[in-house]
Amino acid sequence: MKKSYRVKKNEEFQEIFRNGKSYANRQFVVYVLKKENQKHFRIGLSVSKKLGKAVKRNEIKRYIRQVFLELKEEISPGNDYIIIARKPAAEMNFHQVKKSLIHVLKIANVLKKS
Repeated sequence: MKKSYRVKKNEEFQEIFRNGKSYANRQFVVYVLKKENQKHFRIGLSVSKKLGKAVKRNEIKRYIRQVFLELKEEISPGNDYIIIARKPAAEMNFHQVKKSLIHVLKIANVLKKS
């Protein structure tokens, strides 16, 4: 995923936490903040050390990035997203992660109707 699609700076994370709206299911919490002057969406990932060692955490982050890459056309642009993985996400394979993220993004009402 390109750098322009990522939220990296702590100040940006804090702004999204403060001003964004959160949506959740059992595996993920998604914060959404509208950005009017932005052409595409950006995502920030938070995977706690409680979920496992570095290999497991990086695997979860790869899965989440891949889901957003595959759903790129369906996700409404102009938003910043922070995805926080919860404990059950550590036990999931890619297809389960994708299904769960689609579920929470539909709750957040940011997926274009297909």
